Amino acid sequence: MGRKVLITGGAGFVGSHVVDAHLAAGDDVTVLDDLSTGRRENIPAGVRFVHADVRSPEARELVARGGFVLLNHHAAQMDVRRSVADPLFDAGVNLVGLLNLLEGARAGGLRRVVFASSGGVVYGERGPFPLLETAAKLPVSPYGAAKLASEYYLATYAHLFGLETVALRYSNVYGPRQRGDGEAGVVAIFGRRLLKGEALTIFGDGEQTRDLVYVTDVAEANVAASRRPLAPLDGIDAHAFNVGTAVETSVNRLAELMGAAAGRAPQVAHAAARAGELPRSVLTVDKAARELGWRPRTALADGLRATLRFLAED
Repeated sequence: MGRKVLITGGAGFVGSHVVDAHLAAGDDVTVLDDLSTGRRENIPAGVRFVHADVRSPEARELVARGGFVLLNHHAAQMDVRRSVADPLFDAGVNLVGLLNLLEGARAGGLRRVVFASSGGVVYGERGPFPLLETAAKLPVSPYGAAKLASEYYLATYAHLFGLETVALRYSNVYGPRQRGDGEAGVVAIFGRRLLKGEALTIFGDGEQTRDLVYVTDVAEANVAASRRPLAPLDGIDAHAFNVGTAVETSVNRLAELMGAAAGRAPQVAHAAARAGELPRSVLTVDKAARELGWRPRTALADGLRATLRFLAED
């Protein structure tokens, strides 16, 4: 039997692929999810499933008494717009929920926590690009502030209680199982519209760029972060790793690539630019390659074709 691993949010888009990767690595996986956005069918048969909120006493007790060596924390309130409308709710799930689990980890002697952070929201907008882990931190939403605060709490628990903590700062993750109703899911949104023969809506001039990383590559980064030895803790960036591709793709170019993958020229409708949208986003991944032995492996065209195949069958 492999390592006992608890994955929160394991019924969700990224979390379920992390479950698959840990199972492939031989780990004994338990999933905790409240199914508010995740889908029960995303969890493989035979995996222990606990239906609970990360803020609950049940979740804390599970971490404390489950005998886990690793907590992989993907459960989150992930809607930036909701965080702006209701910062208290966002902080309750994303920050208090994390602290609830960390208290369980402290009580249970758990060894390592791998945390899903976000390169798109913790960094400022000034660059230089591609962004290093040491780039200036200036969140522009409560969601980003909670992610950054979570990283500081992780470092504090590492310092005070000897917990090994890792933060993975994702760029724009895409792939099978991604929901099409979230603002971050541009590939899923475009894909569903393409398959229905509907026009793709591009906000602004479409020249804003994103760093699109395939979800199975992200899952492999999680497994690598759970196994590799960590450098001495010296600020939050010491145990933080960008997970992206270091390649920028404009939204206009993405629409073209998705049309090519679908075998049809997309109809495009432009709408007014959205306030607060990042004009540019791209992360360097040299540190993850150097310290975790991880690099993205999936070419964008290949990932888009796989995603469209999934959407056509979903």
